[in-house]
Amino acid sequence: MTTSRSFDVTALGNAIVDVLVHCDDALLDKLDLDKSTMSLVDATRAEEIYGALGPGIEISGGSAANTATGIASLGGRAAFIGKVADDELGGIFGHDLRATGVAYDVPAAPAGADTARCLVMVTPDAQRTMATHLGVAGSVAEADIDPVVIAASEILFIEGYLVGLPGAAAAIAAAVRAARRAGRRVALTLSDAGWVAARRDAFRTLVGDVDILVANEAEACELTRCRRAEAALETLAGRCAAVAVTCSERGALLGAGAETVAVPVGGNVDVVDTTGAGDLFAAGFLLGLARRRPLADCGRLGALAAAEVISHLGARPERNLAELAAAAGLQLAPESPG
Repeated sequence: MTTSRSFDVTALGNAIVDVLVHCDDALLDKLDLDKSTMSLVDATRAEEIYGALGPGIEISGGSAANTATGIASLGGRAAFIGKVADDELGGIFGHDLRATGVAYDVPAAPAGADTARCLVMVTPDAQRTMATHLGVAGSVAEADIDPVVIAASEILFIEGYLVGLPGAAAAIAAAVRAARRAGRRVALTLSDAGWVAARRDAFRTLVGDVDILVANEAEACELTRCRRAEAALETLAGRCAAVAVTCSERGALLGAGAETVAVPVGGNVDVVDTTGAGDLFAAGFLLGLARRRPLADCGRLGALAAAEVISHLGARPERNLAELAAAAGLQLAPESPG
């Protein structure tokens, strides 16, 4: 992808088609799945789980791609780098993502591995349990990284689910190099506490190259080995210029240098599905940082976007987030990032 456009954020992550299904805890037990976690499965296991589920909804997903769509819905300019196969699901992913206004032009992989899919099981308490077959997504390569796009972006955002995947290591390194050469900021989401625990060394190494870190409380505490979000925030803020730690119904804690901000949840909302809450919080937080807004406003944008996405099934906004932000007094100026 080459471009003369400028972007607020370019997101690098797994290109995945989500299959969202309602189920109960008994089915999770039957399938031997740990509730509220993400596990990688092979194609055979994915088919086994899929066959046990009821009717579902198919929609393009992937953590970083969800964040990119949130940025676009907020009125920002986003690009995405991720790999799909030249198959039916790959076509669905690309069409859905571009339809949201996100720039996406990474060539599909030839026949062989298939496009990634994530089985998202939502229980009555709105918690989601995910079983992900990565297919070709985890093999995003250095050749897929367009330094022109990254140089045109205020922030490079890296999905934590790519960290520690041998096939993606070169792509992450190339993207970070391109951002540094252009004087751009690098952001990272930790993605999942279990993923952090399994790939702790890779995360700790990458955090040394990161300006902005986004995590939930469990992820931040897992990485730092702190017991409380406040302590984890203090530790991480000593390494990164800006940090956001989300704390579910307690809102979020933000840190930048000596500044610490507590952000409440984004209004009263009936929680239907928590899938994508962290991804959409990242969308608002990163767009606010890209547009040089005060730290508190960045957190409010994140909370607003997260509140919208947990009010319905699925990890992408159904309402125009720019309109919601404007109604909340958080309208962003339309200028292109510089």
